[in-house]
Amino acid sequence: MKQVSSSKKKKIIIYATLVAISIYVAYAIYLLVKQPTDTFTIEEGKLYQEETDIGYVIRNEKVVKGQNYKNGMMPIKSEGERAAKNENIFRYYSSNEENLKKKIEDLDNKIQEVMLNDTSLFTSDMKLLENQIDEKVEDINKIQDSTKLAEYKKQINSYVTKKAQIAGDLSPKGSYLNQLIEERKGYESQLNAGAEYVKAPMSGIVSYKVDGLEETLTPENFSSLSKEYLESLELKTGKLVATSEESGKVIDNFCCYIVTISSSEEAKKAEVGQKIKIRLSNNIEIPAEITNIIKENDTEVAMILKIEKQIQELINYRKISFDLIWWDDSGLKVPNQAIVKEDNLNYVVRNRARIFE
Repeated sequence: MKQVSSSKKKKIIIYATLVAISIYVAYAIYLLVKQPTDTFTIEEGKLYQEETDIGYVIRNEKVVKGQNYKNGMMPIKSEGERAAKNENIFRYYSSNEENLKKKIEDLDNKIQEVMLNDTSLFTSDMKLLENQIDEKVEDINKIQDSTKLAEYKKQINSYVTKKAQIAGDLSPKGSYLNQLIEERKGYESQLNAGAEYVKAPMSGIVSYKVDGLEETLTPENFSSLSKEYLESLELKTGKLVATSEESGKVIDNFCCYIVTISSSEEAKKAEVGQKIKIRLSNNIEIPAEITNIIKENDTEVAMILKIEKQIQELINYRKISFDLIWWDDSGLKVPNQAIVKEDNLNYVVRNRARIFE
């Protein structure tokens, strides 16, 4: 039996290698012809398992209302501002307030005229008060917030009162200036005696958005928040809660809740304590936790979601639309059109400088 020479062996190996390369190239060309040849740019992306739901906002909030609510109210704390417990947040006007204010204003003009004509009354304290008044008057032209505007006017009135008191101390007893100052004190006492101040029952965010559901939609009443009851409220999604002219409220600024009804498979499998995310209308995603699950029927469940961020964004609403995000993941995001499917195998062809892998 003749042995094959080494040179022939090398030729056989070379031919076999060339045949293998030819087959691979032909197969690659076949795949490129068989599948679309569009090139997609792969970028970092994020995938979500989410659903869009309707939710009812539940807060720990306390409404406050005084006796003189028919007189109209003036905010001391502006909408969304924080207040400490027992701090004044607004007051009601006294029944004769406009008339008393007009009399005080007239007396202030007379007192100011007397002080301007008597230069002996001007001291370093008076000069300091004059400067403070001028600064406030200059700043007041730049303010648009009505609540801050009222506060600046209050401070100016306080400086004017201090000026009058200093002038009264320097002026001889029984003088015309003293008579004006005493008359002003009398009107001011009547004004303060008739005004009713309302204090915060707890610390939190002050709001004047009162809809009458503060005592019903509470964390203590979770068990009674059925789909039937919530729909019976006939609330419009995304509608702003109207501002009250008679009362205000203080809201817990640490957490609030959203109750939603869902029929998704994820909702049916959800568990108390499960961490999820929600996306509000401002597109900000915030963490949430499922604290209660109530089975409505065979296809729907009610879930109570606890949130501890962006609470101030929800003050204006009672019923909202939001995205409930069950899970999300980030990485290289590949379009479905770029995926090749063959023999139960899914893969992509990578193009690097016309080198396909």
